[in-house]
Amino acid sequence: MSPEIMVLVVAVVVIVVVALEMLTAVLPLIIVIAFVPPGERADLAELLAAADSSPKLRLWPALNAAVVARRRRRKAMARERPATM
Repeated sequence: MSPEIMVLVVAVVVIVVVALEMLTAVLPLIIVIAFVPPGERADLAELLAAADSSPKLRLWPALNAAVVARRRRRKAMARERPATM
């Protein structure tokens, strides 16, 4: 292999790695913006910050806690509403 091809291969590998790192950094933000209602984003941010006690985010426990919190809030809201029947 010629040195030019080796340099090109290394450059492509570096570009792919950098692009993947950027994608993994931005993808959670895009998911939150696309799927979380604006009124619940602050609560989710607080929950994720509280769950992130290590350098690696523990996503599943945070999501489970978010689901439990949302179910409790919905149940409390349902109890506060008068029955319409």
